[in-house]
Amino acid sequence: MTKPLIIVGNTAFAEIAYEYFTHDSPYRVVGFSVEREWLKETQLCGLPVAPFEDLEEHFAPQEHAIFVAATYTQQNRLRARLLDEAEARGYTPASYISSKAFVWRNVELGEHCFIFENNVIQPFCKLGRNNILWSGNHIGHHSTIGDHCFIASHIVISGFVTVGDYVFMGVNASLANNLTLGSDCWIGPGVTVTRDVEPGTMLKPVSMRDVRTGIPPFFREE
Repeated sequence: MTKPLIIVGNTAFAEIAYEYFTHDSPYRVVGFSVEREWLKETQLCGLPVAPFEDLEEHFAPQEHAIFVAATYTQQNRLRARLLDEAEARGYTPASYISSKAFVWRNVELGEHCFIFENNVIQPFCKLGRNNILWSGNHIGHHSTIGDHCFIASHIVISGFVTVGDYVFMGVNASLANNLTLGSDCWIGPGVTVTRDVEPGTMLKPVSMRDVRTGIPPFFREE
């Protein structure tokens, strides 16, 4: 039996989440919800869109699971805030793990995560709650990812890596083994990280101009 699910959001990610939950999960999407300020249309994917502020009037908490389809807005804090509010109102967080993802049997996975196809999560990894792993990532053995992170596509996180909370990692970024990436870091596309990174650090890809001026290869700090 499928459990009815509400998706919070009306962006492209909400539509993508609808497709994955509908065709590759035990959930049945029955509606969408957004905060009243952003409520522009009353239907999405042929389903009703209800104001988040009075969601209970449309979908009873005890009967519906919920997924917040927000990406990395406000360094993942929008998704975290809406999830916390929905849980406080009695809704059960839903997770999605693609049937085409490889997640080893002893991986510890928190609630409200969305794991796309072709992710490889190796043995002894731990992932916190409210994480999004877009397609094609490698999460190496014995690594830990905190809460409220967004891991874009084709990222390599090597073995024995610790990633903090509220982290964003852009496409094709790489983390060498045995390092710690602090909370609230923003790692740009294509950046290679080879040492520990302090919380709240932004790392951008190096341009050829940076190389000519003697900045060390792989990244620059902002």
